[in-house]
Amino acid sequence: MINKRANNRMMTRLSIFAAGMFGFGFLLVPFYEKICEVTGVNNLIKPAVAVVNTQVDVSRWVSMEFDANAHGLNWEFKPVQRTMKVHPGEMVQVEYDVTNKGDRATVGQAIPSYGPNHAGPFVRKLECFCFKQQLLQAGETKRMPVQFVLDGGLPADLNTITLSYTFFEVQGASLKPTKADGVNS
Repeated sequence: MINKRANNRMMTRLSIFAAGMFGFGFLLVPFYEKICEVTGVNNLIKPAVAVVNTQVDVSRWVSMEFDANAHGLNWEFKPVQRTMKVHPGEMVQVEYDVTNKGDRATVGQAIPSYGPNHAGPFVRKLECFCFKQQLLQAGETKRMPVQFVLDGGLPADLNTITLSYTFFEVQGASLKPTKADGVNS
């Protein structure tokens, strides 16, 4: 009889303990949500607010014109898109097509210029084919991107900017493709 009474008492204690643990686990969810709300971490209560880039000046448009030239090279070089309108602070990507019309591989380097000339410091290039020399095999065509942002400090009188690239042949450059060109040695 003592064992049965002790067993019943133990069963009652274990049942109360199990119910308490279930209740504690159940209450952890709102407790966790409140901690997240107070700290601002992984907020599960409020829906995510769309992130707005405050550096983009949506009240202003700047017309961008794109130009391309090849000096001393038998290359056809042109922008895919001649003009576009952009907001200062907005990240933009444009592309240029270049084709080696010659019968030999050549290496060229693109040099940018800006019109008007004082617009140059406000065009921040993030990625550009002009950062390195370009090897084109005879008859090869490449599409090359330029990623840039117009600086938010762009003077108000600059409403149109021309971004022009001129490719020049690099004399004595190595004509062997490198791993950076996508060719494994």
